[in-house]
Amino acid sequence: MSSRKRHSLRHTFGAPLLIALFSTIGLVSALLGDGLRDWISWAGLAVPVVVIIWALKARRS
Repeated sequence: MSSRKRHSLRHTFGAPLLIALFSTIGLVSALLGDGLRDWISWAGLAVPVVVIIWALKARRS
C-alpha cells in the first residue's frame, strides 16, 4: 500500500473514528456514574451534534 493511499484512508476515516470514540466515551460515561461522569457524557455526546452543525454551516456558505 502506498503512502498516498494510507494518507487518503487516514484522511477519510480519521474524523469519523474520532467522532465514534467521543460518542462511545460519552455513552459509557453516562452509564457508569454521576457527577463528573455526567459532564464527560454530555461533552462526549455533544461532539457529533457540534460537528453536524459545523458541517451544515460550512456547506451553506
